[in-house]
Order: sequence, then C-alpha cells, then structure tokens
Amino acid sequence: MSPSPLRRVTFIGIGAIGLPMAEQLIEAGFDVTGVDPSAEQREKATARGLHTEPTPESAADADVLVCMVATPEQLRATTLGENGLLRHLRDGSILVVMSTVGPQAVREVAEAARPTVRVLDVPVTGGVARAITGDLRLFASGSSTAIDDVRPILEAFGTIIDCGPTIGQGQSYKAVNQLLCSVHIVAAAEALALAEQLGLDPRKVLPAVSGGAGGSWMLSDRGPRMLEGLDAEVTSTINIFVKDSTLVKEIADDIGFDAPIITAAQAKYLAAKEAGWGQKDDSQVIQTYRQQ
Repeated sequence: MSPSPLRRVTFIGIGAIGLPMAEQLIEAGFDVTGVDPSAEQREKATARGLHTEPTPESAADADVLVCMVATPEQLRATTLGENGLLRHLRDGSILVVMSTVGPQAVREVAEAARPTVRVLDVPVTGGVARAITGDLRLFASGSSTAIDDVRPILEAFGTIIDCGPTIGQGQSYKAVNQLLCSVHIVAAAEALALAEQLGLDPRKVLPAVSGGAGGSWMLSDRGPRMLEGLDAEVTSTINIFVKDSTLVKEIADDIGFDAPIITAAQAKYLAAKEAGWGQKDDSQVIQTYRQQ
C-alpha cells in the first residue's frame, strides 16, 4: 500500500461496521475523526482509541469524508441542503459514499457536489466480521483519478472491485449482492426451521448441510446465530435487511424487472419487524417460521 497525501479523514457513522472500518484507517496511519450522534457509540469508539465528535465539525478540514450512514434519506440529510456537508467541505476534497443507498441517491449527491467536491460511490460487503479483519469487498465506481487518490484508504478496508466510471454503478453491483444476501438469509432460516419441524436436531443438520451443495456463506455465518435465538449477538439488524430488500425491490420495479424471490424475502423481514424484532440480529428472521 503506497503512502497517500490525503491523511485527514472524517468518518461519519461509527456503528457496528463503521467503527472497525475506522480502526483499520487508524492502523494504516491516517488521522481519523469518527462522527456519530449516538453518545454510546462515541464512548465505545473513544475507548478504542478513535477521536470522536457528535457533529462533523472536522469535515471542513478533512481531505476525505467517508460516509457510512444507514439510508438514502440519511445520506441526503447529511450532505444536501443549507446545513449539508457539501456546503462545508473544502474545494478538492473527496466524499466517499460507502453506504447502501441505491443509485439515485448517490447520483443526486454527486451532481450537487460538482465541481468543488469529488464523489465516489463505494458500497461495501462482508459484514462486521470482514470489517474487523480488513477483508471487505468494495464496489467502487467514479473517477479513476479520484479512486487512485484514495486507493490507500480504500485498500485499508479490503479489496477494490472496479465497477466503472459512472456514479451509481457501485450501488447497482451492491443491489445484486443484497438480493443474494437477503434471499440466502431467509433460505437458511427456512431450511433450519424445516429441520426443527421435522424433529431433527438443527445443531447436527447445520454442519451436515452447510459444507455440501446446498451450503452458502450466509448459512454458515448466520446459521449458528439462528440457533442461539433472540439473544444472539447483533451484527446486522432485521431493520437493515428491511431497508436493503426494499431498496432492491424498488430498483427492480423502477426498471420493470420482475423479482418474485426478493419480494418473498422482503415479506419475511417485514413480518419480523412487525413482530417487534427489528433491532434483533438479522438471523432472527427464523423466528417468523417458528411463530407459525
């Protein structure tokens, strides 16, 4: 990894995945300030050596702003309008959108940022486990020059996948990825719930099938937490997949693409949210089958 002249980074959104990503930057030698409205998250981050602030005052002096908010609405609120960050970022700085927000939202931000701030569209996949180890996959789209300028920062997070020069292409790659993730989690939940209904011990079924032709990364990763129940450690919430499955469905609808499998998965996440499990780990979508 070559040195970068862009050293000062403001990282917005230091939650479950954002905090270990910010830690990767600190380990790589960058000057990082983490921003989060949650006092609890800031306290956790401070205890792990990250300088924090509740609002992005540091963004005015930052070389690079990494945005890891949860929704398209949060991205727009953070960047656009009279109080948006685009009014405060210095000329020549780079805004890297790493959230899953869909092509339209990131294009709106990129258009509003021209010509003073360069915007890159770089959503990530791999979850908390791979954020901790720096092994995320980054779906990067935008100016190749801007990507090269922030390459040492991006490489601290994991592997860069070149998705082309058009802003929004990274989000489109991520939509394909999230369709698979959404469906595979629900499929894993359905399979293990079926095992339970058949009177089998799911702790024996899980290793028996996860290494075979029917296995998936999501079955191996989420399966053990599905068996732990509602008290399982939260690494990604049901609400995140309500958002992501809905976003994928909207993207498919916008282009007239019939996507019945993501529609079925979305219904399970919505049912889990309606049952009061929105803040539980996404593995607990299995409860919608147990509730039957």
